[in-house]
Amino acid sequence: MTKLTMLRHNKIDLALHQLSDGDGLPLLLLHGLGERTVQVRPPWTSWAGPIYGLDFTGHGKSSLPRGGGYSAEVLMSDVDAALAEIGPATVVGRGLGAYVGLLVAGARPGLVMGVVVADGPGLVGGGPGPGSSSWFQPGVRDVDGPDPFALHEMAHDIRPPDYATGFVHLLMANSALDSPVMVTAKNRPPWLEAVAREPGVVVTTAAGAMTLLSR
Repeated sequence: MTKLTMLRHNKIDLALHQLSDGDGLPLLLLHGLGERTVQVRPPWTSWAGPIYGLDFTGHGKSSLPRGGGYSAEVLMSDVDAALAEIGPATVVGRGLGAYVGLLVAGARPGLVMGVVVADGPGLVGGGPGPGSSSWFQPGVRDVDGPDPFALHEMAHDIRPPDYATGFVHLLMANSALDSPVMVTAKNRPPWLEAVAREPGVVVTTAAGAMTLLSR
């Protein structure tokens, strides 16, 4: 079953997809840069609770702002709106969704019951420090594709390692879980290398994360 709910968030309509029913803690899937919510994939198909997927602003069926203005923090607020709708949930993010999910977990440790950081587009971002200035003029947007501004701006999003680990510290200090962060990504940009080295962070496979989080 797939059920679509549109959430009004400031001036944006966010698409929240319920991909399956279930009893127990919800699972919230966050897609990569330029992607959209797709059907749930193994091993998460065996999750006991309901499974949701959120289309970020400018992606999938969610609306887009005029003239861009994307940042990881803006997308954090998208996830916050979804959590306000579905309640506490385990978050599985790939690529961009993994980075945003980690930040949200640190900012909302009472609502994010474990976060999985997986490979996917947008995982690297713009590196640990500012790059050279860039000028961008978008072409015509494909009505079914992501906002070109999102692709450009999130590919240049700065991700200092100490910024990411700061959110890990917040989560570790306030989470009800012993191991609330699980890294399954094999691609490790500097911010993720730093996260993976933090005490209490579990480096595992997707199947291993599923086993630990479903206990």
